[in-house]
Amino acid sequence: MSHTSQIAFHKIFIAFFRLGLTAFGGPAMVAYIRRLTVREKGWVAEDSFKKGIALCQTIPGATAMQMAAYAGLRAGGPWGAVAAYVAFGLPAFVLMVTLSAVYMQAQDLPAVISLFTGLQVIVVAMIANATISFGRRYIRIKQDVLIVSGSALFLALGGSPIIAILFSGIAGILLYKRLYLADDDPVTAVRITTSWKTMAPALLIVLLTAIFLILLYFVRPDLFSLSILMLKVDFFAFGGGYASVPLLFHEIVEVHQWMSNQVLMDGIALGQITPGPIVITATFAGYLLAGFTGAVVGTVSIFTPSLFLLLLVVPYFDRLQHSPVLQRVLRGVLISFVGLLLSVTIHFGLAVHWTPLSILITACAFTALWKKINILWVVLVGAAVSAILL
Repeated sequence: MSHTSQIAFHKIFIAFFRLGLTAFGGPAMVAYIRRLTVREKGWVAEDSFKKGIALCQTIPGATAMQMAAYAGLRAGGPWGAVAAYVAFGLPAFVLMVTLSAVYMQAQDLPAVISLFTGLQVIVVAMIANATISFGRRYIRIKQDVLIVSGSALFLALGGSPIIAILFSGIAGILLYKRLYLADDDPVTAVRITTSWKTMAPALLIVLLTAIFLILLYFVRPDLFSLSILMLKVDFFAFGGGYASVPLLFHEIVEVHQWMSNQVLMDGIALGQITPGPIVITATFAGYLLAGFTGAVVGTVSIFTPSLFLLLLVVPYFDRLQHSPVLQRVLRGVLISFVGLLLSVTIHFGLAVHWTPLSILITACAFTALWKKINILWVVLVGAAVSAILL
């Protein structure tokens, strides 16, 4: 099949909805998206798919969701991206709404309390594992350690993670100057030209989002605040879904005080037994705040920036990725998330009531995750053990 031919919207939607039903494992789903779109369907060329991975690892948002949109974009244009994006995330949304409703009704039952007590310590293990994985991937030189330490300390003292991210990006320009030297070659220097045709999909999302926010502001001011929060979280979640956790924690628990540490950890745990990325926790938060309507607003808002940025950047990525200044900024930003995740791990750890058994469950969960055991099985087994023993 020619890679330039446009695949019908409904074909893309059905294919990605089926895939979304089993989309457990976060970024690990990228391999299944590749198998579907490159090998089985022939919708995307291998080289193009690899470039898509590089792009989605550069811009903020959940990597697997963005790769679904990227593959849809290559297969069916902007509407193909929308079809793949919505279809891939829809099963996770439906299941998370169902679980949130059950949680609201049953959270005070003794058996449920025991269950979530165990799940909370597994969340601590998950975030700790993500912190170490980020650290192993990005920390290489002493400048990295400086940014990690500064961002962790700043968040621990009550600072905003968004400010930490911005300052880390600025610090990256200065600290990594010798690693990414300026390129004065007129052939490879970044020159970006725009056209209405390439900008139209992203601009349409901006227009629809603006209308959405205006309606919320006048009709449901409480949901307007929720939407702004989730939009902001996704805009700054560089490095994949786990990068959203420090932002969600700061905004939901510390700034707005909409829920406690423990309840947010319950939402994160529920997000791991649904298909889709960890940012589906936004659905849980929205449901607890304003029922089904809140769940819809939270979900739409947490996923919109990722799609917007993907459609905006794709036409120019080949030129942007050669910018030395951009490389320095991105390295600083990505490194900062090691410190932010470290700070959140400590916050979550302090929020848990520790016993010898819960320490053992955490250690086992961490070891399993370190050994690359699928996170779904870690959560399900941990939940069963907690319900029985705690």
